[in-house]
Order: sequence, then C-alpha cells, then structure tokens
Amino acid sequence: MQTHILILAAGASSRMRGGDKCLEPVAGEALLRRLARLGLGAGCAVTVALPPDRPARDAALDGLAVTRVTVADAAKGMAASLVAGVSALPPDAAVLLVLADLPMLDAADLATLLAEAAAHPDAILRGADAGGAAGHPVLFPADLRGELLALTGDEGARSVLRRHAGRVRLVPLPAGHATTDLDTPEDWAAWRKAGSGAGKDR
Repeated sequence: MQTHILILAAGASSRMRGGDKCLEPVAGEALLRRLARLGLGAGCAVTVALPPDRPARDAALDGLAVTRVTVADAAKGMAASLVAGVSALPPDAAVLLVLADLPMLDAADLATLLAEAAAHPDAILRGADAGGAAGHPVLFPADLRGELLALTGDEGARSVLRRHAGRVRLVPLPAGHATTDLDTPEDWAAWRKAGSGAGKDR
C-alpha cells in the first residue's frame, strides 16, 4: 500500500492574535517545515495544503521536495483543505492526514503509524495517547478517498470516522504526541515553560 502524507496547513491561526502556529519554532525550525521534513524522512511523498494569503508558510517549505496545493477557498473550513489535498494525491494511495499544529510529533511516531498500516492495510489508523484518547495523525485507506472528497464544512473527517467506527484502530503514541494542540500564544508559552517540546527526531 502506497501512503502519502497530507499536511493540512491552510488554517487561519486566528487564535494566535497575529502570530502563526505553523511557523512557531520547534527544535530549531518552523513547525510546518519540521513536519514536512519528518514526512519525507519517513520515505513518503508529502503534500501540503496551504492558504493563498500566507507566503511565509510557502517560504518555510523552500528546498523541500514537497507538493504544495493552494486552497483557494480555505476560509470555508477544514474540509476545503482536505478535498484540495486529497484531490492532488494518486487515486490508489492511502492518505496520512497530519495537522500542521502537532509540535510533539516525531520520526518514531510516523514510523509506528506506517508499520501499523503495513500490518493492517484495511484499518483506519488514529494516533492516540497512552490513556486511549484519540488524536492525530489519522491514516485513511485508499478506498475511503471518495468519502473524503465529498466532505464539506469545518468538521474535517469526523463524519468519515463515525461512519466507519468499526475500522478505526487506535495507535498509542508517547505522552501527548497525538493530542498536544497549541492554539494560542499562552498555550505555546506554557508548553515551552514546561519543557514539553524537546521535539527530538527519534
């Protein structure tokens, strides 16, 4: 099974009050660049869904062999990013959805998910914390492409997960790697103060 990584980075970062969480430094580089680089390092093709009005996000990807997809209607919600990104992928590819605000995700996490995909090619794989709380990334097998392309609004792929709950397989990742989502400057400051984000490329 061929797996492509789709990084959803077309959001507005509206709660950052002028900042951009995609560009927050993690382990010495912009978070968006770090995630793209980790995806490439995992041996996957990487596609990044980007908004039309954030040139700094484009610039953060310079020099990386990623496919960039501009989401003209990004303001309509996450589904627009999903549809634009999935449309750019080969029809027979599984898609590993990575949100562009997962600062603790590392190389070992991606390797774990890809190994699970090889072992369970028909399952929907969802990153989770040690306590079983579901998070991200989420891997969808290729047969669900049509349902992803039919999404609308701002709920992302939750409706697809609900319809196929019996196929969902949680994949435990360390600590808060699957569930840490930092939306405000205060969130980022607290996370850094706690020393939670070494962001090592394991």
